Amino acid sequence: MTNQFNSNENLQKDFEQKNNLNTPSSQGEVKSEKFKSKIGGQALIEGIMMRGIDKSAMALRLPTGEIEVEEWDANNGKNAPWYKKTPFIRGIFNMVSSLSEGYKCLSKSADRAMEFEDEEPQSKFEIWLEEKIGDKLVPIVTTIGTALGVIIALLLFMWVPSLIVNGIGKLIPMNSFVKTLIEGVIKIMVFVGYMALTGLMKDIRRTYEYHGAEHKSIACYEAGDELTPESVKKYTRFHPRCGTSFIFIVLFISIIVFSVFRLPWSNIFLRLLCKLPLLPVIVGIGYEIIRLAGKYNNTFTRIISAPGLWLQRLTTREPDLDVIEVAIAALKPCIPKDSEDDRW
Repeated sequence: MTNQFNSNENLQKDFEQKNNLNTPSSQGEVKSEKFKSKIGGQALIEGIMMRGIDKSAMALRLPTGEIEVEEWDANNGKNAPWYKKTPFIRGIFNMVSSLSEGYKCLSKSADRAMEFEDEEPQSKFEIWLEEKIGDKLVPIVTTIGTALGVIIALLLFMWVPSLIVNGIGKLIPMNSFVKTLIEGVIKIMVFVGYMALTGLMKDIRRTYEYHGAEHKSIACYEAGDELTPESVKKYTRFHPRCGTSFIFIVLFISIIVFSVFRLPWSNIFLRLLCKLPLLPVIVGIGYEIIRLAGKYNNTFTRIISAPGLWLQRLTTREPDLDVIEVAIAALKPCIPKDSEDDRW
């Protein structure tokens, strides 16, 4: 279902009246949160996708200036399947679902952006591909791109760090635990370096603005303030349930898990094969920790959230009001009629 930005303009007002939520004060200070929401999102190309309890939505800023909103049914609440609610198991299923849904929305946002670009003359090879493959061309290219992305990720975060540590181990004698620790540190350095380098790209910086707007709009909603660009602008662009924080926690947990299971260092290929079955375990633990960080605000959760919040300085940027407007458009359809369904 596709609609425009004003299609849900009364939803937030109804929510505020029902729950006695106030608008920002005349002094303009930012209020503390009234509750912890389960709504999460993802930045797209000139847009944002939000995942709610009963609804998910995607809002895109078209080159015409118009905001296009698409929403669809979701089943992430009390009626969700058992595998999405069982501790430690739900992590891997929710991550796969989120990645799948996010990838589809990202592809759609790219397609919508390209629709408005001036078409360049096709090469003979491109014409031949269209004649031979036709409508199957985009899915095939997408599948190949996804496969290459997975392979590159495995090389960067699992193969290369092991090779580096194994090489260092031949020069400096180290026990298995020290090797695993150094391997984990290298993974984190690769991740931080990748985030920092991509942030130098103009298009990625724009996406990071949408990432910041996503966090700000959720923070404003959790505080019970009116969802307007001016109000949302005042809130923090850092959020403990961010995917950046989740990845850091997963990388940190992998150090512990791989140390406990003492994976072989004599054969790097065998070590890689042994790591793969442990990935669901690591993701499951990481998901439970990120849930705690999103649900509670105490000394423990602040400590485990600190590194991820710091990294969000690389993956978020302060958004303009027009970017925030898109975030609000994506968030509003995801707000449930019964606020209790959206509380941790």
